[in-house]
Amino acid sequence: MLRIDRRYFHNFDWGLALLILVVSGMALANLYSASYPPASYGIPPYLKQCYLFLLGGMGILFILCFDYKTLQFWNYFFYVFIVLLLLYVLVAGKSAGGAQRWINLGLFKLQPSELAKLMLVITLASYYSRKEEDSGYGLKEMITPVLLTLLPFLLILKQPDLGTALMLGIIFVSMTVFAKIRWQTYLCGGILGTGAGVFAWFFLLREYQKRRIETLLDPGKDPMGQGYQILQSKIAVGSGGMGGQGYLEGTQGHLHFLPERHTDFAFSVLGEEWGFSGSIVFLAAYFSILIWGLYAAMTARDRFGVFLSFGVVILIFWQAVINLLMILGFLPVVGIPLPLVSYGGSSLLTTLLALGILMNVRMRRFQTGQNLDMDKVKQN
Repeated sequence: MLRIDRRYFHNFDWGLALLILVVSGMALANLYSASYPPASYGIPPYLKQCYLFLLGGMGILFILCFDYKTLQFWNYFFYVFIVLLLLYVLVAGKSAGGAQRWINLGLFKLQPSELAKLMLVITLASYYSRKEEDSGYGLKEMITPVLLTLLPFLLILKQPDLGTALMLGIIFVSMTVFAKIRWQTYLCGGILGTGAGVFAWFFLLREYQKRRIETLLDPGKDPMGQGYQILQSKIAVGSGGMGGQGYLEGTQGHLHFLPERHTDFAFSVLGEEWGFSGSIVFLAAYFSILIWGLYAAMTARDRFGVFLSFGVVILIFWQAVINLLMILGFLPVVGIPLPLVSYGGSSLLTTLLALGILMNVRMRRFQTGQNLDMDKVKQN
C-alpha cells in the first residue's frame, strides 16, 4: 500500500506556486489582448494556451509524485529520446516559415528543441553532481559535457533554429562556470569560442541571420524589412508611457503594426497597454520566481538538487533577458520566447515542467541525503 509522507504537503512550496499562478494569469490576460479581436475560425491562441496551462499543471503534479533524484537514472534515456525526436524532425518534421522544427500532435505542434533545453539542464546537472572536482574542471573533464551539448546543438542548428541552439550554448556555459573550471579551461574556451564565432559568421550563418545582426546596429537602415519588427516594438513600448494606454486599447498591437505580438513580442503589448508602472509590477512578480529558484538551490539537500535548481533558473532567466533586450532593440531578433508569456505549447510545457522540478527540489529538502559542502558548489 502506498504511504504518502505528510511532510510533503507541509513542505509544498505554496509561495512559488502562488507566484506561478499570478504570472500565468497576467500572461493569459495579455495573450487575450494580443490576439484580440479573435479570428472567426479556429481556436483562439489564449484558449489554446489555457488548455496547455492545465496540461502543464497536471505535468507538475506528476513530477511531484517522484523524488527528483530519479532523474539521475533516467536522464540519459531522456537525452537519447530527445535526440531521436530531433533527428525525426529533420527527416519528417512539419515545416513553416522556411524552418523544419515541429511534430504535429493535433492540439499543438511539439517542438523538440524546446524540450532539449530542459534535457540539457538535467544531463549537465547529473554529470557535474556525479563528477566533482575540488580544483575545478580541466579540459579532459570537459570533453563529455561538451559532446553532450554539441550533438543537440548541431541538430537544432540544422533545422535551422539559431536562437534555441544558442540557448543550449548559454545553458552549458552558465552551468559549467557555476560548477567551477580551471583558468586554463577559461583561456582555451575563450580562444575556441572566438574561433567558432568567426567560423560561424563566414560559413554557418545564413544571409537573413547576418542581416538580423546588422539590423541591430542600425534598424533604421531597413525600416520596412529586417528593422521593422524592432522599430514597431520600440514604438509600442515607448507609447505606453508611465501608465499605459489601457487594457485592450493598445494601438500598435490592435492595429496590427506590431508583428508576432502574441509570440516573441508579447511583452511589447503589455508595455504599451500597462506602461512603465505595469511592466515593473509584472517583472517584479516574474523575477521573484527566479529569486525563489535560487533559494531552492541554496536549500537543496544534495549536489544534484543544487545544480538542477540552478539550471532551471538560468534556463528561464536567460530566455527572459534575451527576449526583453530583443524587443527593446538591444539584441537582434532571434526568436527566443518569453517563458510563460509568449504563445507556444512546447515552450510553455517545457517551462512548467522545469518549474515542477524546482518545486520538487523544494518539497524534498527535508530528506536526508549525502552531505553537501555548499561552499564547494558555490565557488566559481
